[in-house]
Amino acid sequence: MDNATNNRDISDIDGAAVEGQYDPDFGLFFEAEDAAVTTGKVRIENTHLGFSGKGYLVGIEGEEDTVTFYVTIPESGFYDLNFISSSYDGYKENNVYVNGEFVGVAKVEGTDFQDSILKRVYLKAGKNEIKMTKSWGWIRLDALKVTASSSNEEDIYKVSAKLVDPEATDRVKRLMQYLCDMYGKYIISGQYSDGGINGPEFKAIYNATGKYPAILGLDFIDYTPSRITYGTTSKAVEYAIEFDKLGGIVTFCWHWNAPEPYLYNTSENPWWSGFYTKATNINLKAIMNGEDPQGYELLLRDIDEIAKCLKRLQEADVPVLWRPLHEASGGWFWWGASGAEAYIKLYRLLFDRLTKVHCIHNLIWVWNGQHPNWYPGDEYVDIIGIDIYPGERIYSPHTSKFFEMAEWPVGRRIIALTENGCLFDTDLAFRDNAVWSYFGTWSGDFVSLNKTDTLSEKYTEKYMFGKVYNHEKVITLDELPDLRNYGK
Repeated sequence: MDNATNNRDISDIDGAAVEGQYDPDFGLFFEAEDAAVTTGKVRIENTHLGFSGKGYLVGIEGEEDTVTFYVTIPESGFYDLNFISSSYDGYKENNVYVNGEFVGVAKVEGTDFQDSILKRVYLKAGKNEIKMTKSWGWIRLDALKVTASSSNEEDIYKVSAKLVDPEATDRVKRLMQYLCDMYGKYIISGQYSDGGINGPEFKAIYNATGKYPAILGLDFIDYTPSRITYGTTSKAVEYAIEFDKLGGIVTFCWHWNAPEPYLYNTSENPWWSGFYTKATNINLKAIMNGEDPQGYELLLRDIDEIAKCLKRLQEADVPVLWRPLHEASGGWFWWGASGAEAYIKLYRLLFDRLTKVHCIHNLIWVWNGQHPNWYPGDEYVDIIGIDIYPGERIYSPHTSKFFEMAEWPVGRRIIALTENGCLFDTDLAFRDNAVWSYFGTWSGDFVSLNKTDTLSEKYTEKYMFGKVYNHEKVITLDELPDLRNYGK
């Protein structure tokens, strides 16, 4: 493509300059090979059948390769962006920016041309720049279709406080009721910190904003038997009890180190990285199919050890937002490396083992498999969540992902941003009506500079911390009600 000759305003194409009120039937269609401005190696091809128009664009392979559409919209509002495309091979996703702001990723899987839709993207009246840049690259981009978003989100926030564990403790029921009451109205702040409220992340946030997060995120990682074998210890349970006494909410994940026989424990893959697929030869499919009975018994052993921790929390009457087996569909953790079927069996085993064998009832079950095909079932999940790490200083509220999750084929559930790298702009979240129940910023340099009580600002700048933590619709630790007696 001749980039110089293609650098033009396309507001005269397909009626884009029509004036008037926001039209729910509004739609535009742009052939990429005709309308897009490109840079780098992006070029036209026409050998892969199924495209519309004269061809499609290829060559999104490096940082310099971009495709940009200039789209004029008659009325500010929410629009769906459909990047009709195909993959060279397997799943691909690429970054989309609107007027310089990251809005999400366009995803495609399979070599046939297909829809790749970002839902509810805010476009202002007038000309908008819509740019695709490489994340994974290697797609054929046929066309961009812009349509008005449907206004079907009225019932998203109408969720039930009924828990999947019929024997849930009174405090768990009260916490769940609080989460349901706040959902859609406020966003609850959360922060992971291995050191609890006195950890560097909490101190850095307090020093910068005068506020503490309402939710403390902790990890059972160092209670895992294979790590204890190598000498790890943890105070996560003590930190959780302490934070609960201060009136806060506690969430736990579990980076489950594989049992000792399955660890490579080499210089490239040491024992302490044994939760990663690359560091272990564990075969979950074989275990769950009965082909590795020793492995099954070792998994039960590990679950039983974590059950001891959860029992300590139950005895202290601490309710827990429990998020086990997270990010499974990504495949980078061993519990997701054998596919969805084996994962779902393990998730259900974990649920039954904890609730029925160990009689642990202080849990709100938060599922975070990252893809609806990995959903274990409505009877095992109270809250659905997603983990999003968009890069550095990207403050998008991830509106498209929120509404994508709202349409997943699951029973209506609270939707949470269970891990995030950057904080998101709260004003944009409420503008877009993408009101995540809570967020949980990850620890380390996502917040703290070299484990000190100073903000790193690598991922989120100080002004955004101040904006979020002092926002009238963001709940911090000091703004939580008495959750022990909530609803009485």
